[in-house]
Amino acid sequence: MQQTENLNIEAFELLPTPEEIHARLPLSEAAAQTVVEGRRTLERILDRKDPRLFVVVGPCSIHDPVAGLDYARRLKALADEVADTLFLVMRVYFEKPRTSTGWKGYINDPRMDDSFHIEEGLQAARRFLLQVNELGVPAATEALDPIAPQYLGDLIAWTAIGARTSESQTHREMSSGLSTPVGFKNGTDGSMDTGINAILSAASPHSFLGLNNQGRSAVVRTRGNAYGHLVLRGGGDRPNYDTVSVAMAELALAKAKLPKNIVVDCSHANSFKKPELQPLVLKDCVNQLASGNGSIVGVMIESFLEAGNQPIPSDLSTLRYGCSVTDACLDWATTETAIREARKALQAVLPQRN
Repeated sequence: MQQTENLNIEAFELLPTPEEIHARLPLSEAAAQTVVEGRRTLERILDRKDPRLFVVVGPCSIHDPVAGLDYARRLKALADEVADTLFLVMRVYFEKPRTSTGWKGYINDPRMDDSFHIEEGLQAARRFLLQVNELGVPAATEALDPIAPQYLGDLIAWTAIGARTSESQTHREMSSGLSTPVGFKNGTDGSMDTGINAILSAASPHSFLGLNNQGRSAVVRTRGNAYGHLVLRGGGDRPNYDTVSVAMAELALAKAKLPKNIVVDCSHANSFKKPELQPLVLKDCVNQLASGNGSIVGVMIESFLEAGNQPIPSDLSTLRYGCSVTDACLDWATTETAIREARKALQAVLPQRN
């Protein structure tokens, strides 16, 4: 008989199961405490039982674990300093959705040479998350591949579903079973309906094909995720963090009978992908909060040790330390200043709004 399947498949390479990767790099007590406390704090903020603003801040993507841990240590010190007003969560993104082609992230291609040593990437990503959490820094990530959470999900406190995938049924169903609060971004065209429909979908139970910890195909049956919320990231060549856009988002959430929980992504279309504009977006959100806004519960900032970004060179030894290889980021000094200024402006305001 003629072959009718796998015609464009070159090879199947077996991976260790999630259970095997967990056994090689087990969750430590210190890391577990950071994860649990991080999730509970975020849930309290979303439930209006904690008046603080949460801030998801960190590199656009992780490509160098040494520089990433350097950033995490600095962030821990800053988090402790501003903890009375702001709750800082480190952005730890290992998977990068590409518009067409490009580096797909640390899990898929940890050596950054198109060799795609995914087993190596999964273990390195898990090791990095363990180290970050053991420092006492909760981690946030974007869930892109529906299998990866089985390997890493026990080390994540907050999850984003990106603008390209908020409309995906696969990602909505996956989110219904995630153990973290989930922020759904508006569509790349700026449409809020995409994110709101995703929140509604993820709040419901689902049954779908997936993978269990033993690596077996399984029917995954979920309870639904009660902590979905909307992330405004701009789109359609315009920002949507201004007071009018936020008010429209509040109306849309109310119409859908959802809590008015809004996170503003200071990057992407909200800053026209110009990292130096992110502090201005943050300042605008702070001004809205100071003026009585009750719906903005969090913000996101893309930040690394050095400003800007760099292409991936053929000679990786020439990479600039602490500089993004994907979207351009704020440098650490500017990040520190922006967060301290936000804390100063909100210190007396946030305790009153709940």
